[in-house]
Amino acid sequence: MAPVLNIVGAGHVGRALGRLFHAHGVFAVQDVLTRSEASAQAAAAFIGAGRALADMAAMRPAAVWMLAVSDDRIGELAHQLAASCTLRDAVVFHCSGAKASAELAPMRAAGASVASVHPVRSFADPQQVAAAFAGTFCGVEGDAGALALLNPAFEAIGARMVAIDAAAKTVYHAASVFASNYLTTVLDAALRAYQAAGIPFDVARELARPLANETLANVFRLGPEAALSGPIARGDTATVARQQAAVTDWNPATGALYEALATATWDLARRKHGEQ
Repeated sequence: MAPVLNIVGAGHVGRALGRLFHAHGVFAVQDVLTRSEASAQAAAAFIGAGRALADMAAMRPAAVWMLAVSDDRIGELAHQLAASCTLRDAVVFHCSGAKASAELAPMRAAGASVASVHPVRSFADPQQVAAAFAGTFCGVEGDAGALALLNPAFEAIGARMVAIDAAAKTVYHAASVFASNYLTTVLDAALRAYQAAGIPFDVARELARPLANETLANVFRLGPEAALSGPIARGDTATVARQQAAVTDWNPATGALYEALATATWDLARRKHGEQ
């Protein structure tokens, strides 16, 4: 018999993982709790299993509890669940990349073993994620008892588990923000700068596409130092200064972004050339 799973919070992450656990027979989805009965019903329908709930007091005991809620709600819900639900000998985990398993301390005090499991990918389209989850890396840390159950459970749905240092959880999550969110911001700056030079958006996107794709491919194939090219890699300080002034004159906020990125890129260039 698959262990019984309760899901607290069933947005994109909770729905995708719930569907995967159900479809692979890893866990038996029991109760699905969200802020409204309508959203809980929609989540249970997406998952294909589970009783939709909007009342925490109605949740039944379970062997496993997944908290798939926003970072800021984890601590609050941990206190509420510890006070209202039977948790002795249960495994509880949250899916936050920014918060460590210590956020679940009240539930540990109530007898549960706790962990965090963070899938490193975008969940903007939960249906697509559920269909193509295999190979997804998951950063994991927590109690040994919890990990003994969760590691094979996630591996059964195709995850690749990576142990992380709980004390560095915020820096770990910042790494994903750099690789995803801030990359998007930098590309947005490039597209806006092309448009400022009179290039239509659709053409600007096609201009940037090969540069971005080739650069990403080179970073992952060769490493950042070898992949770095352009005026800073060549030591062309005059060109960088002219660009800094021109971008700042065009858009001060983007100029500040350019300056910050240039400072970091000079450091990368020094590593490229073997300097300390």
